[in-house]
Amino acid sequence: QVRLVESGGGLVQHGGSLRLSCAASGSILSINAMGWYRQTPGKQRELVAAITSGGTTNYADSVKGRFTISRDNTKNMAFLQMNSLKPEDTAVYYCNAHLMQRNANTGYYWGQGTQVTVSS
Repeated sequence: QVRLVESGGGLVQHGGSLRLSCAASGSILSINAMGWYRQTPGKQRELVAAITSGGTTNYADSVKGRFTISRDNTKNMAFLQMNSLKPEDTAVYYCNAHLMQRNANTGYYWGQGTQVTVSS
């Protein structure tokens, strides 16, 4: 069984910073891409940033220059450094991983989400 656990969310003022962490555990053979998504009530979940196992990154236009995604392949972890936060960044942030389990099953897995609230 695979589990993704996010941490690092919280309340921050406009212009502040937060660092989210995502730890993947379980019967994992390899992790391809990892990503961060966010969702607000009534809206679809949207991609914030993604990173491949080789380090190639992709960002939503709304966060380019402010957010940085990284990962530690040795620990099956991904991080999202969020700077210059804006009230519109307020959302539940979810970690996602595309991985292969030791039984050769592949799939996408989600964490439970962590709330990020940016006050104006």
